[in-house]
Amino acid sequence: MTRVKLSTVVAFGALLSWQAQAHPHSFISMQNQLLVKDGKLTAMNMRWTMDEITSADLLYDAGDAKPGSEVWKKLAAEVMANVLGQHYFTEFWHGKKKVKFDNLPTAYALAREGHKAVLTFTLPLAEPQPLAGQTYLFSTFDPTYFVDMHYDKDSDAALPTDVPQGCKLSVITPKPNENLTAYALSLDKADAPPEDMDLGKQFAQQVKIACP
Repeated sequence: MTRVKLSTVVAFGALLSWQAQAHPHSFISMQNQLLVKDGKLTAMNMRWTMDEITSADLLYDAGDAKPGSEVWKKLAAEVMANVLGQHYFTEFWHGKKKVKFDNLPTAYALAREGHKAVLTFTLPLAEPQPLAGQTYLFSTFDPTYFVDMHYDKDSDAALPTDVPQGCKLSVITPKPNENLTAYALSLDKADAPPEDMDLGKQFAQQVKIACP
């Protein structure tokens, strides 16, 4: 699990040494616009906004570089490479079958918004998934829970207007018990939970797509 945690740190900027001792140590608020074509789900437009402390190193490295410059493109490529190394930090399920993604995003970029870094990318499914009569579940999380990845509002995950009639999307937010929460809070930055515990998944929101 150290590999996962270290790649996350590299991806989202080295965290400052004075950050609080407890998991999670970093926070990413997400927005997700799903893409549909001919009644099939084809991709997800992701927008990840990092907290100010996590953003600090990336913004320092970017300096006064203009948006879209080679400096920003290089930083975006480095961050995206680490995200890809963890399969976009996303699991997507159709029943008990895992839906696969393309190995590369169709587009990605990194930008500054105030004191925060924002990563945007399009996550393409390997094969378009039919929506009519189907149910899908997906979630985005860091398995170690070193990084908390969340939707601030249920509306931050959304279907387009051209989905089959009756399709609904809902965000399911878990309620971990006190013992699990206390365990996460007890972990220092150098600690990693056991692999089979899948700590981050237990705190991860699930997005459900259900179509009649």
